[in-house]
Amino acid sequence: MILTDREIQIAIERKLIQITPPPNELAYSSTSVDLTLDPNLTRFRENPPFLPRVIDVTHRDYDFDTALAELSDPVVIQAAGFELPKKELFLGWTAENINIPTDARLAARVEGKSSLARLGIGVHLTAPTIHAGFKGQIRLEIVNHGPAPILLKAGMRICQLVFELTLGTPQAGYKGQFLDQTATGGH
Repeated sequence: MILTDREIQIAIERKLIQITPPPNELAYSSTSVDLTLDPNLTRFRENPPFLPRVIDVTHRDYDFDTALAELSDPVVIQAAGFELPKKELFLGWTAENINIPTDARLAARVEGKSSLARLGIGVHLTAPTIHAGFKGQIRLEIVNHGPAPILLKAGMRICQLVFELTLGTPQAGYKGQFLDQTATGGH
């Protein structure tokens, strides 16, 4: 079952969902809450044609943070904004920290906003699930599939969370490599 705006607000009041800083009234729609864009982005470097790279994620020494550091550069969105070019992948963050305690019997999905999607912006490729036990900022996979660059500004509403009731509580909450991720702390 998907939580309504009223149920999301009750869950926040009861600390079953923690969003810091808390969303304002305009952030709620009937079945979701909007999150905003952190100023920190990660831009992937283009490989020169003479230097092809292949990432072997099955290699025993593979480490996401090392691969990301080798392949990308940080970008900070300035006050005037950042032009998101066409057909290029950026990693971004929500400005908000999310905490879904394991015993809350909740999980969430991060989804794009239709107003941005209709211009071509996607905020996740295939990773929408925010598991029970997740703590941290949500990492976004931002791509502009549209016909023109789109101006991103820190603090703009970039995505929405849809909360779902789980059937019972998990044996173990989320313990993956992206637990406690933050824009300034990696992952």
